Amino acid sequence: MLTFDVIIILGSLWLAFSIRLEYWFKPSYHLTLIMLCAPLIAIPIFIRFGLYRAIVRYIGIKSMWTVFKAVSLYALVWGLLAFMSGIDGIPRSVIAINWLMVLISIAGSRILARSILSEMFIKSGEKKVLIYGAGEGGRQLAEVMLKSGIYNPVAFIDDNKDLIKQNINDIKVYSSLNIKDLIDRHQVKEVILTFDNSSREKFNQIINKLKDYSVHVRILPSVSDLVQGRVKIDDIREVSVDDILGRDKVAPNLLLLHTDIKDKVVMVTGAGGSIGSELCRQIVALRAKKLILFEQNELALYSIDQELIKTQTITYPILGSVVNQSRIERICRHFCVDTIYHAAAYKHVPMVEFNSTEGVINNIFGTLYCAQAAINTEVRTFVLISTDKAVRPTNTMGASKRVAELVLQALAECQHKTRFSMVRFGNVLGSSGSVIPLFRKQIQQGGPLTVTHKNIMRYFMTIPEAVELVIQAGSMAHGGEVFVLDMGEPVRIFDLATKMIHLSGLSVRNEANPEGDIEISITGLRPGEKLFEELLIGDNITQTDHKMIMKAKEDRLSWQELEAVLAQMQIALEDFNQPALRELLKKVVPGFKPQCDIEDILYQK
Repeated sequence: MLTFDVIIILGSLWLAFSIRLEYWFKPSYHLTLIMLCAPLIAIPIFIRFGLYRAIVRYIGIKSMWTVFKAVSLYALVWGLLAFMSGIDGIPRSVIAINWLMVLISIAGSRILARSILSEMFIKSGEKKVLIYGAGEGGRQLAEVMLKSGIYNPVAFIDDNKDLIKQNINDIKVYSSLNIKDLIDRHQVKEVILTFDNSSREKFNQIINKLKDYSVHVRILPSVSDLVQGRVKIDDIREVSVDDILGRDKVAPNLLLLHTDIKDKVVMVTGAGGSIGSELCRQIVALRAKKLILFEQNELALYSIDQELIKTQTITYPILGSVVNQSRIERICRHFCVDTIYHAAAYKHVPMVEFNSTEGVINNIFGTLYCAQAAINTEVRTFVLISTDKAVRPTNTMGASKRVAELVLQALAECQHKTRFSMVRFGNVLGSSGSVIPLFRKQIQQGGPLTVTHKNIMRYFMTIPEAVELVIQAGSMAHGGEVFVLDMGEPVRIFDLATKMIHLSGLSVRNEANPEGDIEISITGLRPGEKLFEELLIGDNITQTDHKMIMKAKEDRLSWQELEAVLAQMQIALEDFNQPALRELLKKVVPGFKPQCDIEDILYQK
């Protein structure tokens, strides 16, 4: 580069004289010496301005401004030297012509070199990609990819009719109707979505357009989410199931969020679980006075405590079981607890079916003991995290959660110290034991993906959204209400498995496509599992102040009726009388229709 610049400087100076004098100029001896001084002046200036430190294929606008300043300073210094030398025959206009010639030559040579080298690196890039979205994020991403040498963006896809057939960075913009042709023609293996403030509905439409192609789909967050204001390759992430199944966020009611938490002492049972840990995060963000983390799993308690230890809210990690009423009462009295969120439960359907007595003890009596401890210590608010499996249950887990609801409803009627409520919702994305982490693991292992039934359907909601709604629902309670969250439309699990395979850039192996990558295996319904989950036992529901939260009016038992049955349950548990326990669950929960025989491992011969 330095040698090239020396030649350019001398040639431009000679050409400047020739253009000005309108003939091929032949300098005198003394003028030749002055002209030979030009590179001696220019090169140190260029070095000082960093023209030889820049990597040519990354040169941009800022580098061109540096070239402009360096060339201008050189032309000015050389012009002063030429006039101070007193040599005749140097027109003043030569300085301006020389400046322009050198500027064009130096800047132009670097732009040309950048173009050639960039083209070489693009051609060496093995990963051919389509960028869906020709907005600001997509344009920045294309620019970064062109420089990376790894990715080769072959086209933009955009639904804006004004952009179609236009060129951006020499990359043509196509309609989404051309996706198949582009994938086949360029053998594209990856599509990157740029999420410039698109709605969830729009995003899902795009995903549905891509679901039939075996391309790896990834996503670039909206430009407003990129903290440095500049797109980087590292900002591209996998499209998560949260992106597909989640919904457009509904603004929370801040008053409802703060009512039971801000400046209060809050306790979360099951604080290390999926829902419990997210409750803790949001409670800390809402500035509770103190937060009690109650958990029987030591590792889970340690993990959430370490995560929250640097927050402004004072946290106390306490080991213990929800069936230890005296310990819970001691905690509530010691810290003067105002609010309890009861998230501790055994929730995995087959696992509870295999260990039904422990499921009943933890889910029913654990809730009872926590509720009685709250009453005895005058805790103001108690919110139970319930489940859609409590509605017309076909398994022990669902039946036990329905009994837990009945316990709180009965206690709410016979006392007024503690305000009880329960919030019922479906599956949350990414929770422990849920299908989505299982599918991810199975895809990484090469399959097969296991689905229990081709027509099985489930409701889904993101954990943060569910917890935010739980907090708001609990604040609306007066005592004994069952709140039901709007879960949106149910999702067919087989379709979810298919979509996750396609988003990973793989294809489904089946009879129609025997050469596919991953098979989906139908394993049959597990003990206690049903095809469809429901959120309401009856049709008697009312809307609340929040559009995503409904209130269900359902049958309940008096405390006198329920207390007698609970006493019989305790006897059945002590005697390990499984048939009696099941009959008692049916008696308390008339809608309980067991889908399987008694599957408790210790009961089986």
